[in-house]
Amino acid sequence: MMKNIFNGGVIAVLCSSLLIGCTKLDEKVYSSIESKNFYNNKREVYQAALRPYTHMQAWLAPTGQNGHFYHSELAADQLAWPQKGRHGYDGGDHFRMHYHTWTANEGRQRDAWRLMWQGVGFINNAISDISNVDLARLGMSVEEHETVLAQLRVLHAMHYIKLMDMWGNIPIVTKVADPINPETKSRAEVFEFIEKQLVDNVEKLPLTSAQTIGQISKSTGYAILAELYLNAEKWSGKARWDDCIAACDKIISGQGGGIGGAPKLANDINSLFSNTNDANPESLFQFQFSRKGGFTFEWGGFFMGYDNIKDALKVSYGGWNSFVVIPTAFDAFAENDLRKKDWFLFGPQYKYGTDIPILGTEEYEGKPFVYVNSIRKESKGDLTSEGSMADGEENSGARFNKYKSGTTDDPNYQENDYIIYRLTEIYFNKAEALMRKNAGKATTEAVNLINECRKRAFKDEDWSKAQYTTATLTMDELLAERGREFIFEGKRRTDLIRFGKFTTASWWDHKATNDPNKELFAVPYTQLNLNPNLKQNPGY
Repeated sequence: MMKNIFNGGVIAVLCSSLLIGCTKLDEKVYSSIESKNFYNNKREVYQAALRPYTHMQAWLAPTGQNGHFYHSELAADQLAWPQKGRHGYDGGDHFRMHYHTWTANEGRQRDAWRLMWQGVGFINNAISDISNVDLARLGMSVEEHETVLAQLRVLHAMHYIKLMDMWGNIPIVTKVADPINPETKSRAEVFEFIEKQLVDNVEKLPLTSAQTIGQISKSTGYAILAELYLNAEKWSGKARWDDCIAACDKIISGQGGGIGGAPKLANDINSLFSNTNDANPESLFQFQFSRKGGFTFEWGGFFMGYDNIKDALKVSYGGWNSFVVIPTAFDAFAENDLRKKDWFLFGPQYKYGTDIPILGTEEYEGKPFVYVNSIRKESKGDLTSEGSMADGEENSGARFNKYKSGTTDDPNYQENDYIIYRLTEIYFNKAEALMRKNAGKATTEAVNLINECRKRAFKDEDWSKAQYTTATLTMDELLAERGREFIFEGKRRTDLIRFGKFTTASWWDHKATNDPNKELFAVPYTQLNLNPNLKQNPGY
């Protein structure tokens, strides 16, 4: 398992390895040792193959960097990073994300481009090196060799899905520094390339099991295919609902394996995000983190308040007091929805296990601290306006509490893994594909799939009214329930685009742009200047 492999020493060695450039994807040669002779044993090959996973955590997980997660959530209708008094304006970066007024000169989008293409470079380099190793010298079988390469190629496809999601029309690069200036390909061409990579390699992957936790495995591959086909109409121009359903069925039936056998839904809404979630049977792919191993899932930057909130949770980490839940997104949860109670910090905050109030440090300095479902200057008497991105205060908005690290005296403190694909998402994907095949109307099977997931969020006495029927599960309601179930999981922008709402809907302080060009981000100007073969996306 990767938690055992990624000790501090190994991470230090891997992080000092070759860095790949952002656009030219070239390398600096430090040694004339041939790659086929570089590895001394099979373990070193596996360590090289795992390097791209550690880098991927920088841009896909909510660890404070400006990657896919930041852009997927802050451009959508559930989370915002408003200015709070003297904090958080940051040159207007987060305002432009919320209002969809970003340009081709955004520093955070440059960061995302750099981080994500760097990941592609790591994978291309690993594939190149590992393809040429002397198997006999390393004691590695042909099957083991093919499996490692298949995992890397599927991981490559996953990187490309996220790149295509953000920028659409991008280069296709499979070799380091070849070509030096790759040319832009259409999103349809990129889609075809991704699909071929997946189809050619998914069946070569190992079955998902306790031994593959944290690695690309067969159920992971099917989940990536399901995501590709669910978004195919937008990404390639052709709907692929049957293919999406087929990929989902392979996971649900157990054909791809699962942790502990076939995958199964978690019994409750919290265990999958707990500090003992490393072997949860619902997970299909996760990043393995471990405080004990020196590689902690650091979500505090985006999701924790200032240091005064440490005492509310009895933890050792504070944050930037940055991401808040948009009021309309919090209102989308019914009062009897257990997710509203368990996945957010809201209302008066007390020192852990006591009735001693946490005190504010900014607008409410020295006063009892209360998270409110508004983003406006209530300390100055504004109790009625809708507020704005410029009007936040230290206590504005409900806050993240979906992942729980435990308290500092918990033996599993901060041992949480970050879940990327889970069985619930597969149920939702299949249900949506079934409904879209049925002219947007819910089928009995679609309703059953969503209800099977949703019922965990309600007490038995509330379930009869909370469950869906074929009449109440409309497409709009499916999108709303996706929002509730996957809040804080980095998926919302893609969902809004697929449902036709990203540029046409308004929410809180965001007014619809009705500009379809905003469904893609701009290729950063710096990259256009570096590579004359890149083309800017329409509208920029």
